Amino acid sequence: MRIAVCMKQVPAASEGNMDPETGVLIRTGLEAIVNVYDLAALEAALQLKETYGAQIHVFTMGPAKAEHVLREAFAMGADEGYLICDRAFAGADVLATSYTLKQAIGSAGRYDLILCGKQTTDGDTAQVSGALAKWMDILHVSWVTEISEISPNTVKICYNMDNRVISAQAELPCLLSVEKDAFVPRMPSLKLKISGRKKEIHMLDMTSFEDRNEENYGLKGSATRVRRIFPPERTKRRELVNVSKEKAAEYIWNILNTDVQEERV
Repeated sequence: MRIAVCMKQVPAASEGNMDPETGVLIRTGLEAIVNVYDLAALEAALQLKETYGAQIHVFTMGPAKAEHVLREAFAMGADEGYLICDRAFAGADVLATSYTLKQAIGSAGRYDLILCGKQTTDGDTAQVSGALAKWMDILHVSWVTEISEISPNTVKICYNMDNRVISAQAELPCLLSVEKDAFVPRMPSLKLKISGRKKEIHMLDMTSFEDRNEENYGLKGSATRVRRIFPPERTKRRELVNVSKEKAAEYIWNILNTDVQEERV
């Protein structure tokens, strides 16, 4: 069984400056970490590898320093790593990002299962996995909490739906986006971390893809544009109040009601 896992490097900070022309986050100078939701997807793949045997290939899209994502994946037990890196891919929205991932995964062969995190901490759209599955014309299931009983053609899963947990059987190949709390990432192995420093990373750029039309990637291939984005204003007004629980709700309501009235004036 071959499993592809999509992972992303994201800023460690929750704030950053935006390019006023493109609306894209300026990542220069921001500390980068692996998206925590994607670590859950990798853990799900590792558990399947331990139970059923599998080759785990990790794909990450970003600048050269995103190699760190793959090195961390190697330290946890991934077998192969692919870095999707080309200036033409910069500034991609959900549509262009998912299309780039589709081209990258397709260039590496056929996979029985593709795993993604539920969302990323920098974009929070939770749309890339669904768009990727659409491009690949395969089944997509979100909010997956359990993956079990894999056969050559099917996999049994559980996923959250409103206030219920649904058990289902899905045909392979398929794409699953998993819940973070359902697959708690393991600690990296020191032995694998050392060996992972020497592992080859497969570099993918535009020339690696079947579709080499630059109009389909990055800002050019994006269907959406960010017109304006800004961090929320932070008030400097602070007040420490010690009241009983009976009075707390009334006190908060009065403060909020006063703010609303001031805005209307």
